[in-house]
Amino acid sequence: MTQAKMNSKRYAASLIITLAVVLTGCDPVSDPVAPTRKEPGVMAATRDGPPGAAEGTCWGRTVSPAVVQTVVKQVQVKPAQVNPDGTVAAPPKYRTEERQEIVTPRVDNWFETPCGNVLTPEFYASLQRALAARGYYGGTATGVFDPPTRAAMRNYQRENGGPDSPVLALATARLLGLVAVPRS
Repeated sequence: MTQAKMNSKRYAASLIITLAVVLTGCDPVSDPVAPTRKEPGVMAATRDGPPGAAEGTCWGRTVSPAVVQTVVKQVQVKPAQVNPDGTVAAPPKYRTEERQEIVTPRVDNWFETPCGNVLTPEFYASLQRALAARGYYGGTATGVFDPPTRAAMRNYQRENGGPDSPVLALATARLLGLVAVPRS
């Protein structure tokens, strides 16, 4: 084999290795900066509910983001120079300042959810049938909490006064007749 062919093969191999390293660096799953810990209650129910939550209850959470506005105001840098007779020798000097101000702080909206021991395939099949009976779910009752079921449940919750969350609220489960309503 000639020296030129060997150099060409080495160049091609190093190019492939370099390309593989670069593409691996673009993988968002292997991104060391990306957060690995999800906030409890936002995507799945959690037993770590709000302060004061009853023992053994499960919770979901939506987060209302903070509302921030930009405030612009004029700040006096140099006061007016006034002559002894009261006339203005030099007007005051101002500069414009902009700052961010939180109008409404971030709010964690907690809601009670059915706990994991209730969420069986039979429960999910009943959820799918209840959503289908109300026109929110078009699939068959598989007993799997798959993306179409989750989307139908979320739409039903949102349109019936529940949270806009991928987590099933206990109030929604009661409204659908899937969980017993406590007696008063």
